[in-house]
Amino acid sequence: MFQQMARERFPVPRWVVVGAGTGGTSATIGRFVRYQRQDTQVCVADPEGSVFADYHRTGDASLTGPGSQIEGIGRPRVEASFIRTLVDCMITVRNVDSVAAMQVLSQLLGRKVGPSTGTNFVGMLALACEMHERGERGSILSLLCDAGERYLGTYFDEPWVAQHIGDCAPARERLQAQLNCTA
Repeated sequence: MFQQMARERFPVPRWVVVGAGTGGTSATIGRFVRYQRQDTQVCVADPEGSVFADYHRTGDASLTGPGSQIEGIGRPRVEASFIRTLVDCMITVRNVDSVAAMQVLSQLLGRKVGPSTGTNFVGMLALACEMHERGERGSILSLLCDAGERYLGTYFDEPWVAQHIGDCAPARERLQAQLNCTA
């Protein structure tokens, strides 16, 4: 990731935003940026229902929760590979926002992405708006975690989304405003 950024205007990202399934990605990136002494912080975008954000805040590894409706990320219990001391920031993301962000980002990219990528995108937008408000500049890096084609019968199916997630229209409008940091 960092090699790919070498020729960018801001080659060392201010933030790397990831989701957490087991926590391995955030731990690996967190170790890397600390070992390399990069001026980069790690943010985990955590879907509602997951225990990772509460664990990050409290340190209580016995926490349990309902789990996530966003496939691949969020857990009902703390995973041993999630190392909270390697995560600088946690952003809890509502399911409806994850799916709306998946829709918005898919339209922007011209290719379908999945809901965990939508969760990351919500985290990126929140950090970008915070940086904008403080007059800070820099890059924010994330991963396209999941291709959207596998979700055509679920997260890309409006009746399924309405039944399992809810109405995404208001969230899409908020995200569009956030793209311009006007939300």
